[in-house]
Amino acid sequence: MLNASPASFVQLPAFAKIVCEPGWKWQKREKPMPNYDLFYVWSGEGTVVVNDVPFAVQKGSCFLFRPGDHTHATHNPQKPLVITYIHFDVTEPVEDIPEPYRVLEDAFEFEHMLSRCVRLGLDQPYGAAEEVQLLLKQMMICLLRNDREFPVERKVTHQLTEALLEVANYVRLHPGLPHRVQDLAGRAGLSPRYFSVRFKELIGMPVQTYIIQKRIERAQHMLQHAGMNVTEVAEALGYRDIFFFSRQFKQHTGKSPSEIR
Repeated sequence: MLNASPASFVQLPAFAKIVCEPGWKWQKREKPMPNYDLFYVWSGEGTVVVNDVPFAVQKGSCFLFRPGDHTHATHNPQKPLVITYIHFDVTEPVEDIPEPYRVLEDAFEFEHMLSRCVRLGLDQPYGAAEEVQLLLKQMMICLLRNDREFPVERKVTHQLTEALLEVANYVRLHPGLPHRVQDLAGRAGLSPRYFSVRFKELIGMPVQTYIIQKRIERAQHMLQHAGMNVTEVAEALGYRDIFFFSRQFKQHTGKSPSEIR
């Protein structure tokens, strides 16, 4: 998009910064994305699926969805997503398009441009359309620059990242299974030791901690919304000892299961 002039960028009516409700979910699209969509996560936790590839998202996660993409998403209702999305088209042919996904470590300037773009679209002050075009072009330059800062690392780790995120999503979707590190490592095609190291680097916590966290998060949901008692929840999530479950639950939430229920 470096070759496209700012005047060729057209912001579409679908743009906003939103705090997603606890029950929010982005339904799977029946039709592919008709335009570009810049999608940025300010905070929260969730999973975004692009063309059947899941991405565990957090603060700084930034997507550029392209025309033809199939997308859907969910989030952790205990840590709801705060997102900005901006749909736009480019009327000129483009030769260089930013990568579909990255995590921006230093996003201060980028976040300022995002906020400015949304505010201009809402308030429509004098010259808003022209300034939005400049901001869209500038944000594309920012993403292209970020994509080129670590090109070798990105190419080498792309498949590894996808494999680790698939495992993380598998654990999140099946918290009651007796997950073992060696089994999860095998699922990713890695040795247990290497898998554990890279999983912690990517997800931000050890494998066992992540497994327990997802189990406890599911337990909270079941206690609050499924009408199940403590014993039923513990059994459903694979705990043989209800006292161990209660102790682990309190360690992670600060409250006993009965208090949550």
